[in-house]
Amino acid sequence: MILEQIKMFHAKSYILIAAIVMPDHVHILLTPYKGFPLSRIMKGLKGTTARLLNIRRGTSGSFWQTESYDRIIRDVDELEEKLNYMYNNPLKRGLVDVPQNYLGWYFNPDYGKINPDNNGRSDIPV
Repeated sequence: MILEQIKMFHAKSYILIAAIVMPDHVHILLTPYKGFPLSRIMKGLKGTTARLLNIRRGTSGSFWQTESYDRIIRDVDELEEKLNYMYNNPLKRGLVDVPQNYLGWYFNPDYGKINPDNNGRSDIPV
């Protein structure tokens, strides 16, 4: 459910590169669109998913930590490092034998074809 919400916000306020939902935390790699601050994106994701989880569980109150830990990815090497960390996280935690079998993993198959300066529209002619 959390991963589906992360994917649903894609193309509305950011380009989703990859995401992984672990039992006790989430990692998201994204590029915000112009005019969509990361704080607004995270508030929207946390608020929506907390509300839906509380409904599903029959509970109320906060679900997520107040703080989000964000980083700026400065080059391709760092991007690959973060992607590998995320991808292998379930394996390291003993949740799967093969990382691609983890159901909480998502990698955008169109990443690299999308121009964030063009509000998510591809530069590739259709």
